[in-house]
Amino acid sequence: MEETEQQTEQTKSKTPLEPADQFVKFLNSSPSPFHAVDSAKRLLTKNGFTQISESKPWKDLTLGGKYFFTRNHSTIFAFVVGGAYKTGNGFNIIAAHTDSPNLRVKPVSKRESSGYIQLSVEPYGGGLWHTWFDRDLTLAGRVIVRNADGSFKQRLVHVKRPILRIPNLAIHLTKGDERTSFTPNTQEHLGYPVLASKVKGDLESSGVATATNSHSPLLLKLLASELKVNSDQISDFELSVCDFQSSTKGGMLNEFIFSPRLDNLCMSFCGIHGLIDAVNKHPEALKAEKRVLLVALFDNEEIGSESAYGAASSMMRSSITRIVQGLSKESLNADIDRVFANSFLISADMAHAVHPNYSSRHDDNHKPAIHSGPVIKFNANQRYATTTVTAFLFKELCRAQGVPFQEFVVRNDSPCGSTIGPILSSNCGIRTVDMGLPQLSMHSIREMCGVADVNHACHLFSGFFSSFTKIDEKLKVDG
Repeated sequence: MEETEQQTEQTKSKTPLEPADQFVKFLNSSPSPFHAVDSAKRLLTKNGFTQISESKPWKDLTLGGKYFFTRNHSTIFAFVVGGAYKTGNGFNIIAAHTDSPNLRVKPVSKRESSGYIQLSVEPYGGGLWHTWFDRDLTLAGRVIVRNADGSFKQRLVHVKRPILRIPNLAIHLTKGDERTSFTPNTQEHLGYPVLASKVKGDLESSGVATATNSHSPLLLKLLASELKVNSDQISDFELSVCDFQSSTKGGMLNEFIFSPRLDNLCMSFCGIHGLIDAVNKHPEALKAEKRVLLVALFDNEEIGSESAYGAASSMMRSSITRIVQGLSKESLNADIDRVFANSFLISADMAHAVHPNYSSRHDDNHKPAIHSGPVIKFNANQRYATTTVTAFLFKELCRAQGVPFQEFVVRNDSPCGSTIGPILSSNCGIRTVDMGLPQLSMHSIREMCGVADVNHACHLFSGFFSSFTKIDEKLKVDG
């Protein structure tokens, strides 16, 4: 009996994790956009992708080649060249974003008040900031370290213990409407998480040598300890405050994922997973593929995408141009527009599931449900880039892959968010569909989505990369 149980455990340990379980691991290794890109890089490298650099020529691209490159360490493009690709053929693209609303450490973060050492931070994006109070918080991001030879290196850091807290004011000290309407001031009440008590902090940081006076010696000592360097080697950093609690599967039936940053690391992971899965499971389809298959994960979507590594930059257009030129070995100039016209883009960003306690906030005919598959987003005012044709093609893909789908439009009296879809489609002229997985608590410090939906999306995206070109070729529409 014991031998049988042991064999069963060994079999379990060799069974590949389902996509949702892999996603939870991805989340826990990705507390910042820099970590998310690093996690994606490790997955791609493990599966035979080659890293290339934007600062060097792309002369050695080949049919069947698998490549990726990064910008700012927070945006990553990964692509596979179809074995039957020819100059002028299009790209099949999934685009998502690596950033989420959070609190960023200010350039001068040192602060003391009422016997506490605090950290000065600023809000990034549009968060549900009240959810950040009374949480166990920590820090993650990148640090620039000075080496002994005078050179500098960027290092990732993730402090894996709770070191910060934003305490609520006791109910006995609140007045009037404060008890029923919690509207914290983002400067005075949210902007100064507690790092330590001043008495203990001063004792702990006594004699610490630092390269800057802009931050608490206690913080610099902590970073140095995490990176195993001296405090005076810490030259600068870009850090985010993040939730200490791990991402996990939950619910009575383990059917949900409870986590920070589901918007939009969920779609980022599913895109990368889908590309890798297509490469590994459908090699013959990729040999016959006529297009380039691309996943583009941008930073800065939550603040408008207008950065050198955001979707509003020239990065998509210039990168596709360079890939095409690297494969054709010649300059295409204006002919690149033919490539865009032959391409298709899935703008993948999380969607609003109907809330059981606020179901009236949804249009009666458009109430996306968790576990019911991807959501196609429509908006007559082009807050989403979906058109009749792109929605039809996406539905055909879902039907071919056996994946359920849903459709979403906001109520007429409700504001509508937007995505990188309209930005990319207008900049490049690429046919685009906006979609996402249904989730609750969007932009909270802890969000939730469905395990089944993550598995659906990973399967769908794998099918997109291995079979969509044939679906697209069946539609006889021009212009």
